[in-house]
Amino acid sequence: MAQASADPAIRRYNGSHDRQGRPAPPPTIRDAEQVIDEFLRGWSAFATTGTPSGVAFAITDADSGELVGCCGVDDWTGEDVAQFGYWVAPEARGRGYATRAVVLLTRWLFELGAARVFLTILAGNDGSVAVARRAGFVYEGTMRSHSVWHGERCDVMWFAALPHEWVHGQDQPHGQHQLHDQDQMHDRDQAPPDGVAR
Repeated sequence: MAQASADPAIRRYNGSHDRQGRPAPPPTIRDAEQVIDEFLRGWSAFATTGTPSGVAFAITDADSGELVGCCGVDDWTGEDVAQFGYWVAPEARGRGYATRAVVLLTRWLFELGAARVFLTILAGNDGSVAVARRAGFVYEGTMRSHSVWHGERCDVMWFAALPHEWVHGQDQPHGQHQLHDQDQMHDRDQAPPDGVAR
């Protein structure tokens, strides 16, 4: 997990940054434990309120059980609009994990009553753009100069799905990949960094 935390793509596309877009150092084991504790609090709050803001899932390979990534709900508004993000470790990219996770998480959010689900993706993150499209998300536009990376302004692309029109595209066969709640990730003492798509 420490390797994934240090991955340049994860750090750029979804890590914590200062005002000038300089990334924070990769999380320490203690930092990662605090993030896991936050996710557990998110699950506890969800159990009480029914609002899934802050819940996270581990993305695993169904055959080996290997942890390959993480996805989670960043926000659920009072108008039932959900935003989420995800990351996949470098060695697991290009194998369908992200697309499957996006499809499963989107389906779950619609089952909870989301009226809209969206992703924001930094322009240039072609892999996440492809994931969003394969998962049936519609490109809605670009927020110009919405983010910053090492002092340079960056555009952010907006992708969304609506329950009455969502078709999940090239869904992977059931059983290839699995999502597990953060509780199970915590049990394995794995440390999640921030995601790649946001």
